[in-house]
Amino acid sequence: MTTTNSPAASVEQHDRELNEIRWTLLSLDELVEVYWDVIAPAFERAGHDPEAERPTHAWLSDNGFRGLVYALREYHDRTFGEFWADDLQLNQDEGYEWGIDHEETIALLESYLDSRRERGSLSPSSEDTLRYRLASYVRAYATANATPNLVLPVSRNTNIPAHEAVDAAWAAIDRLDGKLAPQTMRRVHEAVEAWYAHLVRRKRVTVNPVSGLEEEYRWSRQTENEDGSSADTPTNPALSAAHVQALSRAAETTAERMLVIALCAWGLRSGEVATLHRSQLVFGEDGDLPYVAFDERKNGPGEVSVLFGQDVAISRCRELAEQGDWNGYLFPSQRSNSGHISRRTVLNRFDTLAEQANLDERIEGHKPVPQMGRRFWYDAYTATHEQILDEVGEIAAEQGSSSASVVLDNYLSAERRRKLRRESMRKQLATAFDGDPS
Repeated sequence: MTTTNSPAASVEQHDRELNEIRWTLLSLDELVEVYWDVIAPAFERAGHDPEAERPTHAWLSDNGFRGLVYALREYHDRTFGEFWADDLQLNQDEGYEWGIDHEETIALLESYLDSRRERGSLSPSSEDTLRYRLASYVRAYATANATPNLVLPVSRNTNIPAHEAVDAAWAAIDRLDGKLAPQTMRRVHEAVEAWYAHLVRRKRVTVNPVSGLEEEYRWSRQTENEDGSSADTPTNPALSAAHVQALSRAAETTAERMLVIALCAWGLRSGEVATLHRSQLVFGEDGDLPYVAFDERKNGPGEVSVLFGQDVAISRCRELAEQGDWNGYLFPSQRSNSGHISRRTVLNRFDTLAEQANLDERIEGHKPVPQMGRRFWYDAYTATHEQILDEVGEIAAEQGSSSASVVLDNYLSAERRRKLRRESMRKQLATAFDGDPS
């Protein structure tokens, strides 16, 4: 029998293989085999090197491999990154991946670490931590300013005004500030400031663009509890359902409605709202649950289920697309080098909306801020668990169990538990937004 290697045949084979895979029933060893037998060939057909490049979370989802990420997270307690490094054992012998493609910047980062190691007795564990903090900054800088060249704006022979170099550095810090906890932000800033100071002392650059920047941010004066809250200032309370309803009713434009949805119905951070892009939105089809995908997040790659507000997101995307020359950001900015608004702009827009909604000037002693929307989402999610326990209480009695939690864990499948949580959460969001879940 004659076989064919045509592109069409490859696609058909790919689809058949996907339909036959039962991700959640596979062991780790079997998932490794599937990676090499199915995912790696597809990744290679897309023009990548499966042994040298790691597929992004978005690529896996777009190409039908979302089940792998789900199975790893729910059944094997590991991220795809951990699977890539520990189970596939890839990228083990390569140099550190800074996440940018600019040799001079990388060389100055490595020379700084060499200096610290040789002159300051930097331990291996401390060096790893310092690399992580510096890498967080340079990646954020490259994204915020659309360039991996951190040297040019501060170099001795540059024609770029100093204030523009400072603005570029601040844009990177703003981007990180929306993702990282205050204590982590403070330590990242200390590492970056020390790196720039080293370069100034060595006469490699003339400006330290982050010097003194800590005076502008609250994290410079805060410490952090184990749960991530500030130890110096009380934790912001959650908005109530009535507050969310007032914000929703006060939102007159699609952009304002999108802001409230992203903060309160999806539980995103202010920085995540500012950088929200169309490519992150995976709209549900044929009963699939829509979600927001993140390649990078505070706790690694992840997804946020969209239980409410898909119609608003679709309307927002359609509205922006009809304006022409849209860059894909749901909150674009023509004045920003990044192409999207800043976290600070999210705060300002929320302030305006809160005033339009006649929210209390102080909620439990605190000025209304976007983080309260995220806390509303967490409170609502916690309430769903309590509601489900109440609902399964009768089953517990029938089974002769005094604990509804035992029934929930042992008698209901993981998929059934997730379905119950989603239904309960969708109802709570519908009540808060005074509408029906979409």
